Amino acid sequence: MAFTLFWAALIGSFINIPIKEIKSYGPVVRMTKVSFFGITYPVPYVDWGEQKTVVSINVGGALVPLSVVLYEVVRLLVLDETFLFTRMATAILISTIVSKAFSRPVRGLGIAIPTFIPPLVAAILALLLGGDNRPLIAYASGTMGVLIGADLLNWNKLKELGAPMVSIGGAGTFDGIFLAGIIAVLLV
Repeated sequence: MAFTLFWAALIGSFINIPIKEIKSYGPVVRMTKVSFFGITYPVPYVDWGEQKTVVSINVGGALVPLSVVLYEVVRLLVLDETFLFTRMATAILISTIVSKAFSRPVRGLGIAIPTFIPPLVAAILALLLGGDNRPLIAYASGTMGVLIGADLLNWNKLKELGAPMVSIGGAGTFDGIFLAGIIAVLLV
């Protein structure tokens, strides 16, 4: 199953599903033509105009981890494993706070987080809170912490990025999500 998730996340990282379009106004580089002695030169200038940012969701970085964690949440609730569910929710909350603290908006790209922060936090939380279920705690906290803390809690900053497309679970956060999943598998 871990091998299948690995490939599903890796292949799915190339697929972005558009979910929303955000419009904002800001500086836009435009071109004009100037003729000088019969030769036409393109001259760039800055003007204010409408910018569109397409917000999409990455299959490998958001939908695959979300489906795995939702499956585990339902499984824990059906099996009445409230203690493990509470530990998992606590780990996700801590990882979300750390991810929010380290994530930064990058103009023209999206929201970025240092690559090794999510897997390190996931591994530490798995060792502290995981008990016999370290892979579950590592995977859930590493993936959901980044998705919630880095991507969703920075939603209000997407207008300021000036990027033509921003991907939830992609670009600047996919590496951390993917590596957190790998670390979880290695803890097995």
